[in-house]
Amino acid sequence: MSSRLLQLARPAPAAAAAGPLAAAEELCDLCGEPLAARHRHLVDLDSRRLLCACRACAILFDRPAAGGGRLRLIPTRRRRLDDLRLDATTWARLRLPVELAFLFHSSVAGRTVAFYPSPMGATESELQLDAWDELVAANPALAELEPDVEALLVCHARGMREQWLVPIDDCYALVGLIRSRWRGFGGGEEAWQAIGRFFDDLAKREEQR
Repeated sequence: MSSRLLQLARPAPAAAAAGPLAAAEELCDLCGEPLAARHRHLVDLDSRRLLCACRACAILFDRPAAGGGRLRLIPTRRRRLDDLRLDATTWARLRLPVELAFLFHSSVAGRTVAFYPSPMGATESELQLDAWDELVAANPALAELEPDVEALLVCHARGMREQWLVPIDDCYALVGLIRSRWRGFGGGEEAWQAIGRFFDDLAKREEQR
């Protein structure tokens, strides 16, 4: 996928209309084979760049030693965390300036990092680490997050209560969606409707596992 983080969230109308031949234009970043509409991704730990992987390459990299420790296959589990203990005070202690963010442990940085989607892309926020440790202590499920490839995704904006354990490529898909749809200071109804559909799709994909 070279640096195509944003393209994860952008549909390709021509491919949808033209059928399998057009869909085959997207190729595996590792071997060049055509990709299915839904396919796996690898993350380059050094650059946080996502790579598209065909089924064969995904199987090849589904081992701890594959990729020399630099490339990691992103898992597919999605889990709604309805019982997540995260109140306004804890959120404020995390120093996240908006009510939509994702957090994950970065092996390269050696710590948990936090990002929030913005019209400019993924913006890193300074994370108060003791607040994160307290959040994990209150929510043991967060200790299950796989470093680099899984994240806590939270959206409390506009009355939403979306709290998810998701693959990291879902987070970057949301980043791309917001960057492509956001208008003005508040985003606009089209952007927020798209965000709502994104979380609806998460729920459907969780059920399909």
